[in-house]
Amino acid sequence: MTSLIIGLCAGMLCMVSFLPQLIKIVRTKQTKDLSLITFSVLSVGVFLWLIYGILIGELPIILSNAFIFVLSLLIVAMKIKYK
Repeated sequence: MTSLIIGLCAGMLCMVSFLPQLIKIVRTKQTKDLSLITFSVLSVGVFLWLIYGILIGELPIILSNAFIFVLSLLIVAMKIKYK
């Protein structure tokens, strides 16, 4: 039970860390200082963590990486759109 709580807290902090960047992009519509390659590679890595979480059935890994994957894809999409 303790490991589940730690995993959920870690996942929540990682998820929340993407929100300020996403909010800033939405407000300013500027992404010139962001690396498309970095966020693209991050998206693939997070997707693989999501698959791994599904395969081993770990809820904290599944939830946090699903949410982070969506956020990172949004950032990639906005980087392309506002280029």
